[in-house]
Amino acid sequence: MNTYKENDLVIYTDSKGNRIDTFVIFDTDTKTGLTHINHFNLKVKANELMMHPRAAKGNPIPLADPLSFNLFKLLKDKFTQRDQAKKTSKALVLYSNNTRLILAKAS
Repeated sequence: MNTYKENDLVIYTDSKGNRIDTFVIFDTDTKTGLTHINHFNLKVKANELMMHPRAAKGNPIPLADPLSFNLFKLLKDKFTQRDQAKKTSKALVLYSNNTRLILAKAS
């Protein structure tokens, strides 16, 4: 199984055979074998990915400049927040049992 690390430049092949240049947002999950890529925020199998030829030659995504690094950080934070929101379930309150504290008796 091929594993890809964060910031790897890869080529994703979808079910229709289209090849899309994209990059890895998070590492390959060792439990599921899925890799989180930038293209539509997908988690795909390693056999649908191929290392981009430019990345294999040592020319990955240019994250050396501050703007690219900041954009990537914002994108990663956005996806992290989305994943956290999916994990937390919100309870629905059907009724509320409000108790009132009696401070003094009226005469």
